[in-house]
Amino acid sequence: MSAALIRGWCPGAHRPMQSGDGLVVRVRPPLGQVTPDQARGLADLATRHGNGIVELTSRANLQIRGVTEAAHAALIEGLGTLGLLDPDPEAEGRRNIVLDPFRPLNADDRQTRLAEGLARALQDLSLAGLPSKFGFVVDAGPHRQLDGVSGDIRIEAQGDALILRADGVETGRLAASADEAVAMAADLARWFLASGGVGADGRGRMARHIAAGATPPPGSTGDLMPNPPAAPARPGLHPGRACVAAAFGQLEAGALHCLANAGAPVLRITPWRMVFLPGIEDLAHVTDIPGLITDADDPLLHVTACTGAPGCPQASVETRALARHLAASLPTGKTLHVSGCAKGCAHPAPADLTLVGCCGAFDLVHAGRAWDEPARRGLAPAQVTMAVRE
Repeated sequence: MSAALIRGWCPGAHRPMQSGDGLVVRVRPPLGQVTPDQARGLADLATRHGNGIVELTSRANLQIRGVTEAAHAALIEGLGTLGLLDPDPEAEGRRNIVLDPFRPLNADDRQTRLAEGLARALQDLSLAGLPSKFGFVVDAGPHRQLDGVSGDIRIEAQGDALILRADGVETGRLAASADEAVAMAADLARWFLASGGVGADGRGRMARHIAAGATPPPGSTGDLMPNPPAAPARPGLHPGRACVAAAFGQLEAGALHCLANAGAPVLRITPWRMVFLPGIEDLAHVTDIPGLITDADDPLLHVTACTGAPGCPQASVETRALARHLAASLPTGKTLHVSGCAKGCAHPAPADLTLVGCCGAFDLVHAGRAWDEPARRGLAPAQVTMAVRE
C-alpha cells in the first residue's frame, strides 16, 4: 500500500489547508450550532467563495472547500460578520469541543454552560501547545450520545453527577459543579502538555499517551463509570425533533438553505454528518431535496467516502461516485468505507469492508481500517462490485 502524506493537523478558518481543489476552510460553530440566518449566510459564502458545498465533519464542524487564495480574506470577513469566527486564530485552533446536540434549548442548560466554560478556558496561553487534533467532549446527559466520538478529555455524568474522564481510561472523577469540571479539564490538558503528551512533530492524543505508560494525576482520576450510551442517532422524525443526514457529509448550498427554512430555531451540527433540527414535527419541506437523507434505512447511511481524486492530492482514485454505486449492492448490515488513500480521513474506525485507493486501483480490507493489511490488492474499479458482494 502506498504511503500517504499525514499532515497531523486540522484546518481552521484562519489556517486553511491546501487540497487538490483549493483551500479547505473549517468553521467551528460556537456551541455546535448555527442560527437559520447563519446557515443561509454560510451557504451563500460557500457559493461565492468556494465550490458551493458545505461539508459536515466527524467533529461536528463545517467546511468550505474550493476556496482560492485570493478569496480567502473575503471569506474570513464574511464569517466574522456572521459571528462564526474567533478573533484570535490561536484560540480558534484550540476550540475543539463536541457537545451533545440533543441537549435542551435552554441557554442555562448545564451542558451548554460547560461548553462555554471550556471555550473560555481554552483561551489561556498555558494551553497554547495543544495539538490541533486534541479535543474535548461534553456528553453529560442521562445517556451518552457521543459514545465513540473522538475526544481526549470528556466531561460526562454518572446519574446527575458530573465526572471528568481522560480518553483511554474507563472511569472518571466526580466534579462538584460545572465550573469545577471545566477547571479539572483544563488542569488535565496542562498535565498532558507537561508530561510529554506532544511529540516532536507537534502531534499527540490522550489515549495514546496513557497507553504508552503515562499516569494521569490523582486529581483527574476516579472510579465512577459514566452513564450508559444511547442508541445510535438515526435520521428521520423523532418526538419533538428531526435529524437530516447529508450523503457523504456534503450539503449543497440550496440544501442548506432548505434546512435553514425548515422552521427550527437553530441547526445543531452533529458528529455523525447529520443536522439536528429541534422542534420540527414535519420533514416535508426537505424530504425531496437531493443529497438530504431522512430515511433511516437509506443504504447510503452505511457507506463512508472521502473527497477522493481529484479534490484531494493524496488520492489516486475517485471515491464518492463509486461509493454511491456500491451502496445498493452492499450486503445487509455491512458497512463500507471507500478511502482515496491509506490515511482513512473520512472514517478512522474499522468498517466491515474498506476499499483503499492505491496507484489508481483498490486494495480491499476486511473488518479493518484503511491502513490495515488488505486481503486483496490491485482491484480495478470494474472488479470492486463483485469483491464487495462476496
